[in-house]
Amino acid sequence: MIDYALSLVGGTLETFWATSLDVLPIVAIMFGFQFLVIRKKPPHLGKIIWGFVYVLLGLMLFLVGLEEALFPLGRTMAMQLTDPSFLGGGAGGKGLGWQDYTWVYVFAAAIGFATTIAEPSLIAVAIKAQDISGGAVGAWGLRIAVAIGVAIGVSLGAFRIVTGTPLPYYIMVGYVVVIVQTLYATKWIIPLAYDSGGVTTSTVTVPVVAALGLGLASTIDGRSPLIDGFGLIAFASLFPMMSVMGYAMLTTWLKKRNDEKEEETVRCGSN
Repeated sequence: MIDYALSLVGGTLETFWATSLDVLPIVAIMFGFQFLVIRKKPPHLGKIIWGFVYVLLGLMLFLVGLEEALFPLGRTMAMQLTDPSFLGGGAGGKGLGWQDYTWVYVFAAAIGFATTIAEPSLIAVAIKAQDISGGAVGAWGLRIAVAIGVAIGVSLGAFRIVTGTPLPYYIMVGYVVVIVQTLYATKWIIPLAYDSGGVTTSTVTVPVVAALGLGLASTIDGRSPLIDGFGLIAFASLFPMMSVMGYAMLTTWLKKRNDEKEEETVRCGSN
């Protein structure tokens, strides 16, 4: 217990130092431009400094929590769910078909949804989108739409690993769908949808999803962890673009249909 506590303290200090080095370039650029280019003292300098301290502490605790709790749990569950003994097959998953991995698909969708909801970068983008749009884009609505896209993408990516089908086919078809949606989607949702696809692949989602892919590829006979274990992140960034634009297109269509019904009701009432 004492050894673990000492190891945890040492790891926490190392994480704090690494986080400080990561944040240092941002601080240098911001204050460098403020004092050397703009040549004005920023207002509320004391609050800004304390804000950076809070950011460092928050990032440190967040990363330590992920490393000590979430990552090991994700790896363990991925290995257990993809273990042939759990699925009812022989060594290496022999005799199992893609339909025998139903719980893997369910877990992939659930973990994709949950990690996306907890993704800090998506939370920040969703809050900014809600503020700038004046509430037209709800923060929770955007987060749920993105999370649904990630859930579908990660589940489909797990299916691809199980079946051994080539990754490029899925990605090419997916981007064709995205291009078609872009042609018909409302203009204001397109850049937000594209950004939503990028912010999902960050601190929380990537390690857990990657652990699932590697665990799945390692336990299925004929799969290579290097070739088949990776690629889930591509699904996690592609499908949110579809889900966000699809959600916007659906709500636009429903609004248009309701407006048409109201107009028809008014016309019938006037007659």
